[in-house]
Formats: sequence, structure tokens, C-alpha cells
Amino acid sequence: MNDKQEQSPAVAIGPRIVASGGFDALYREGMALIEEVAAYLDGDGRAESRDLPREAGFVYATESMRLTTRLMQLASWLLLQRAVNEGELTAESARSEKEKVKFSATPSERGGPGYAELPERLRAFIVKGDRLFQRVQQFDRLERGSLPDAAEAAVNGIADQLSRLKAAYSRLRE
Repeated sequence: MNDKQEQSPAVAIGPRIVASGGFDALYREGMALIEEVAAYLDGDGRAESRDLPREAGFVYATESMRLTTRLMQLASWLLLQRAVNEGELTAESARSEKEKVKFSATPSERGGPGYAELPERLRAFIVKGDRLFQRVQQFDRLERGSLPDAAEAAVNGIADQLSRLKAAYSRLRE
């Protein structure tokens, strides 16, 4: 190997991945989910929530507010990233704006009294929102230039599989 090859700087692949078609798919999926959830909460969801027992009605209000908050945070991130990808904002400006959008933590456990009585569509939207949130966090880390380590990827994969098993098991018990 010659001296020029040894001294060449490392290429950051994270920003390139974020600027690729993968982001476009994530953007479309995110914005479609936001529209779908908004339509549901304003229409069928509102009607379904009226028929819930009191405890489940409270859980419905809490979870729909959490979901709406999470999706608005995701929309902000997606719009900022799209502006960077289209050259409307510099990556530094977008990072500064993204720092103002603090993602709310994903609850480690879903459920509790009244949760199983929530409409299936709301629970499905919650799961979709959580998965989208995880993907956006991964893209955000890539954009910042940090790659997830193998241990973190394994833990996230296991956690995802466990949550899927829990959801399937709870549906079988119903």
C-alpha cells in the first residue's frame, strides 16, 4: 500500500444511506401512516372510543395522544431530512432543528388494565408507529455518522420478535 492510500480520509456512509432511496420509502410510509392515523382518530376511532368501558376509554385517550405526539415528532424529523436531501437545508441546520424535536421514549411495556379492550386498529397503529419510530432513530444515527453495533442490533431484533410474540399470544387469548 502506498502513502496516499494510507492517508485517505474515511468516507462516511451514513449520510449517503440516508440520502438514498431508503429514505424516500421511509418518508412515504411515515407520511401515509400519519394521514391514516389522523383519519382514523377523527372518524372511526372517535366512534369506537365512545363504546369503550371507562377504564379502556382513559387508556384510549392516553394512547391516542401518545401516538399523535410520536407521529408529529416523526413528521418533523422526516420533513427536515427531506429538506436536507433536496438541498433546501444544510445538514448542520437540520441537525440544529432536530435537536429541538425530542423524541418521546417508547414505553418498554404496552398493556395494563384496559389496553386489551382498545380497538384493534388503534393497537395496530401503535405497533406501526413504534416500528416507524425505531427505523427513524436508526436513520438518524446513520445520518449523524454512527452505525449501530452488532449487540444493539441483536437486542433490538430480539425485542422486536418478543413484542410480536406477545401481541400474537394476546390475540390468541382474546
